[in-house]
Amino acid sequence: MSKIHPTAVVDASVKLAPGVVIGPWCVVGPDVTIGEGTELVSHVVVDRDTSIGRENVLHPFTVVGGPPQDKKYHGERTTLEMGDRNQIREYASLHRGTANGGGVTVVGSDNLIMGCVHVAHDCRIGSEIGRAHV
Repeated sequence: MSKIHPTAVVDASVKLAPGVVIGPWCVVGPDVTIGEGTELVSHVVVDRDTSIGRENVLHPFTVVGGPPQDKKYHGERTTLEMGDRNQIREYASLHRGTANGGGVTVVGSDNLIMGCVHVAHDCRIGSEIGRAHV
């Protein structure tokens, strides 16, 4: 069972796996899928056309799946795909792809995206970025 805080706004098309937690003042737009055990802590925006895997934690004031910051973008359907067990820290922004750049932004698994980081349109980030290997 997923938990959605009463102040959150979640589009009717959103697909939530079991154990998803959507905290206060979050906004989740159309055509979003969120995997099992993922948590949107508070004040998180998942704009649209975004797939988020399992056991991710999105901290306050992150924007995921926002429109690309590109003057050539004119509303084409593009996506953002995120893997599993990522930590997306405060004020980070991760934007969808552009049509001329392949149409998708990809973030792998087991990453630490630190505060105030911008993952631009069409980026392809692998796995285990920002994690210490002990």
